[in-house]
Amino acid sequence: MLGYKFVKSSYSGGNSGQECVEVARNLPHTVAVRDSKHPGGPYLTVAPAAWDAFTADLRRRP
Repeated sequence: MLGYKFVKSSYSGGNSGQECVEVARNLPHTVAVRDSKHPGGPYLTVAPAAWDAFTADLRRRP
């Protein structure tokens, strides 16, 4: 997977079977996101600025 080092979201619980997101920010100019239940499956890549805008919007929501 091009050297992505995925890390589970801090919002994901420790129990298996939960909806978990993993994010890789270790490569320049790219953020990769995948479902932790399907580590070999597809992943989405976005620009860091787009990811930052997305997560900032989530933090603003009640």
